[in-house]
This record gives sequence, structure tokens and C-alpha cells, in this order.
Amino acid sequence: MNTRISTTLRHNLPAIRPDGAWVSTGLVLATLAIFDQPQVLVSLRFALFQFAQVIPFLGVAVFLAAYAKASHADSLIAKAFSGHVAGMIVMAALLGGLSPFCSCGVIPLIAALLSMGVPLPAVMAFWLSSPLMDPSMFFLTVGTLGMTFALGKTMAAIGVGLMGGFAVLAFKNTPVFTVALKPGIGDGGCGASALRDGKAINWSFWSDAERRGVFAGELVRSFMFLGKWLLLAFLLESLMLAYIPGQWISQFLGAGGFTGTALAALVGVPAYLNGYAALPLISGLVDAGMDPGAAMAFLIAGGVSSFPAAIAVFALVRLPVFAAYLLLAFAGAVLSGLVFAMVV
Repeated sequence: MNTRISTTLRHNLPAIRPDGAWVSTGLVLATLAIFDQPQVLVSLRFALFQFAQVIPFLGVAVFLAAYAKASHADSLIAKAFSGHVAGMIVMAALLGGLSPFCSCGVIPLIAALLSMGVPLPAVMAFWLSSPLMDPSMFFLTVGTLGMTFALGKTMAAIGVGLMGGFAVLAFKNTPVFTVALKPGIGDGGCGASALRDGKAINWSFWSDAERRGVFAGELVRSFMFLGKWLLLAFLLESLMLAYIPGQWISQFLGAGGFTGTALAALVGVPAYLNGYAALPLISGLVDAGMDPGAAMAFLIAGGVSSFPAAIAVFALVRLPVFAAYLLLAFAGAVLSGLVFAMVV
């Protein structure tokens, strides 16, 4: 490996430092060691076995994320925001629900789009659909919840984006949506750069040493990011199976219908950890008796409006737009859950 490749690879590799996922994993194991020592080995075996089961899907997810980064495929998102507003909404919802756009780039990208004058309806469509599904999430959903759930969540992501975009379009001239961004919000960030730079997509980037370094660095970064959250999720799933009675799940979240689906959507907001971490947890809840429609509502509501995402949105936009964002996310989650329950 020549000096240029080595330098690029070192630049793109993530720094090893404590973060929420690893700290939480350590705290869970330490707590078990203090209060229920036999459960430590049981939970570790369960988490490692489940992680091994999902490795093939994780490999596909990591490869897709690295390939998108190295080839500049994420720049395709810029092409969605041109033309008639209705067409922009459709393209934004499709790309938000299907594109391999990094999660860290969603918030700064939205700031960039709004500050550049992109209509709020199209931005809202992308904003609602983007956190819900991407190729990585799709393959991991297949591995944990099955193909039917993965396809259902993909359609729900696109549908929620379309619903939100056209709802905002219908009321775009009202005082609520006249000004979206808070004063002083800029357009920087890792995600916005893909929109501003306009770099050409290079599907065959292997001859470029710098791009190969980006690919290798993204492989490691994606594996570490997905892996740590999945390990934590499987660990928490083992605790859920050990300590939460299945009758409680069936009683409060297993009934289905409008009430059960709406309750699952409400619970999904504070209980949601991470898009990847939620998958095995929901798998365990479904096995324990949770209604599939309620499970879908939980995933959709939590993915769009979990506390971390909601805080970022609140910091970015004016209060009326933030309230509309939450309302659309909740309505879309409940509707997605009801439709999914009818289909399956």
C-alpha cells in the first residue's frame, strides 16, 4: 500500500473513543454483574449468537454504505430537488426512503436545502422518509424481522414522506410554513457537502487511490457503527426476554386496532434507541405477542421523532414547523401501522 493510500485510509478511519453505545453496553453488563450475575453469561451468549446470525446481512449493509460513499452516489440526492413542486415531493420521498444517505447528513442537508430556497414541501418529504429506510436498514430488517416487514417499512417510509410533503404543500401559504428555519441557521455539515460540491458519480472508482481509501475507511466505520448498536440491541433484547412478561406485551401493545397502534407510536418516541438497535428489540416484542401493525407504528414513529432526532429538528426550525413535523410523523406512523396490519 503506497503512502497516498495509507494517508487517505488513516484520514477516513474512525477514531476509537468511548461513545453512548459502548458505554451503555458496559453499564448493562456491570449492572447485571452486581444484581444478577448468572444473567451476564446468558445475555452475552444470546447477544453474540444473534449477532452471528445477522452477520451476512450486516456485510451487505456495510458494503453498500462504503460503495455509496466512495462512488459519490449520495450526490444523486441533489437531482431530486429541481422542477415542479409536486414532482420534487415524489422524488424527495423516493430518494429519502431508498437512498444510502448517511444519517449524520440529514440535519445539515435540510438546513442547506431550506437556506438555498428549496420548497418546504419537498424538504419535508425527504426529512420524514430519510431516517426510516436505506439499503443498510433494509438488509438488516430482512435479517431480523423478515422480508415482509422490510418491504412494508420501505413502503411506509415513502408513504409517510409523500403524505407529509403534500400536506405541507396544501398549507404552504399559511403563516405556519412561511418561514421554516430559525434565524442564523447555516448550511454546513457533512451531508450538505454532497449537495454543494456536485461531484460526478464514479461507479468504477477502484483505479482512484483516494477513493479506495475512502471505501476502506467507510467499511470500517460502518461496521463499527452498525456492530456496536446491534450488539447493544441484542443485549437489551436478552434482558427484555428475561424480565418483561409476555402477558404485559400482549396486554398493552398486542391488541392492535387504532388504540393499540396509536399507543405503540406514542411509546416509540421515548423508547426508541437507534434505527438499527430497534430492529432486534421489535423482533423480540413481536415474538412476545406485539401486534405487527403496532410494531410498524413503533418503528416509524421512533425513527422520525425519537428524542435525538426531535432535538436536532427543534434546534433547526421554527416552533410551528417543528410541531407540524411531529404531528405528521405521528399520523404517518399510525396510518402505516394500520395499513400494514390490514395487509399482513
